[in-house]
Amino acid sequence: MSEFQLRELHDTEFPVPAEFQDNIAITSLSRIYNWSRRSSMWPMLFGLACCAIEMIATAASRYDTARFGMEVMRASPRQADLMIVSGTVTKKMIVPIVRLYNQMPEPKYVLAMGACASGGGPFKEGYNVVSGIDQFLPVDVYVPGCPPTPQALINGLIALQKKIDGQSLANLDDVPWYGVGPSDPVPIPVLAADIIDPRQMELIRQQAERTAAGVGAARALPQAALDRVQIERARAAAAKGGTTAIAAKSSAPSEPVDEAIAAARLARRMEALARKRAKDAQQ
Repeated sequence: MSEFQLRELHDTEFPVPAEFQDNIAITSLSRIYNWSRRSSMWPMLFGLACCAIEMIATAASRYDTARFGMEVMRASPRQADLMIVSGTVTKKMIVPIVRLYNQMPEPKYVLAMGACASGGGPFKEGYNVVSGIDQFLPVDVYVPGCPPTPQALINGLIALQKKIDGQSLANLDDVPWYGVGPSDPVPIPVLAADIIDPRQMELIRQQAERTAAGVGAARALPQAALDRVQIERARAAAAKGGTTAIAAKSSAPSEPVDEAIAAARLARRMEALARKRAKDAQQ
């Protein structure tokens, strides 16, 4: 019981006498919520390459991740809230990785361990290697190294805990899983002659049409431009769905309304995602 320190939960706005600080804590709901999550993070147990050996060493008795509440590695994604991508991500493996990520419950986090998971590493130019897991999944913490040492991974876990501490229940950009409606799953990549991201199908179609017309291949839009395009399309779909719902209320009232609500939710989610990416870029 002596190891359980309530002092880290105290709010300085409401001081607690020193003789009661081990038994009483006065704090905010967001702080105790974040404290409970950061102190019970369950990583998902899977490894991809040599970084997995360092992850296993981190979980062993010498480095004792039980100090951070992370010693319980789960083999089921439905019981895990932290995905440690440890090793080289091949185009064949990105499909089950995204599927596992979609099966994890919210709130969930992704830690890219090593140079390969962060940007492709020494195999970046390989035909079968994905140049960074962040091309398909949102990454919260990057741990550099080839491979990183257990100390580096522990530093990444502490950085993730600090990020969780800074989240607020009052800001839906920090806790999008409490937003409107269920969270949308990440589209599973299509493994064909090359890996295809379904989110870029419209851009691929436009480039194919331009190439077929002899105009030449169009430059790929940056992610920020793609976000703006998706936001504008969602707004247009929401406006169109609302008009359709009013006109067709007598014949089919449920389906157009559902489409309008879904489009409005998508627009709000994309706006929150754009704000979050801009905030992360400033940091």
